[in-house]
Amino acid sequence: MEMNVPHAVASTAASQPIQLKQVPKRGALYRVRHEGKTSYLFGTIHVGKQNFFPLEPEVTRALADSSSLVLELDTRAYEPFQLALAKYGSYPAGETISQHLSPMALDKLNKALLKAGMSLRSVEQYRPWLVANILVGTEIEKQGYHRANGVEGFLLSAAVKQKKKVRELESADYQLSLFASLNDAQQERYLLENIAELDNGLAVKKSAGLIDAWSTADAPRIAALTRELTTGDTVSATFMDRTLLRKRNPEMAANIETIMRSEQVAFVGIGLLHLVGENGVPELLRQRGYEVEKVY
Repeated sequence: MEMNVPHAVASTAASQPIQLKQVPKRGALYRVRHEGKTSYLFGTIHVGKQNFFPLEPEVTRALADSSSLVLELDTRAYEPFQLALAKYGSYPAGETISQHLSPMALDKLNKALLKAGMSLRSVEQYRPWLVANILVGTEIEKQGYHRANGVEGFLLSAAVKQKKKVRELESADYQLSLFASLNDAQQERYLLENIAELDNGLAVKKSAGLIDAWSTADAPRIAALTRELTTGDTVSATFMDRTLLRKRNPEMAANIETIMRSEQVAFVGIGLLHLVGENGVPELLRQRGYEVEKVY
């Protein structure tokens, strides 16, 4: 049966092209050139939402044109991560978190666990830094951001389909050993600071703000949030600034340089904060003589 469409509507519809939904720019993308070779740097987030994908065409083209995908860690490698977690995130047999926290900190932890629907028994073998990260991660998941929707997973799936090599910049053992560099007193403060920010809503505000800034490639906001996360005399800010960024960024830049020398085109996906500022990986690569162009 033919539908009776008014002539004016039919001709208007026929004359208008189909509008495809534009995929927004996300994160930050850099083109890196050296000695006739071109590679790419892309800022990732480790949790996200399903509607963040697919990534915009410039990113997917850059990945498709690359001979290898380089990530901080290959997140498919479950066993090395679990071994490192047991080594650096758990107490030896016979020790528990209760023995390492002050009564005040233990009381605050019990309240935070109750609020999160967890028991002390479920985390008693874990060190304070790990419990703090679990509590924050649980709250972020409640806001709809999931590790399963992290950017690394999307990039890995695409790389596997395209039969690309996958290389790691670091190891799980190295990454988690950094948290073990905090002593008992620092770990207690780290835990209490994170519990306080969960209570006042700052933990979610900061995380959601950074994810939102990533999702719209909002460079000024990304820079402002990086400053907020790394400024101040808290254990969390100091550890983020000195250890998670300033210590690792030069190491990452050196490792990226080694990989770029051996690869025709490398697509490097690393945490967004590693790309920001005068101590960020793009600037460190410039100092090593690379031509680094910010695509967006």
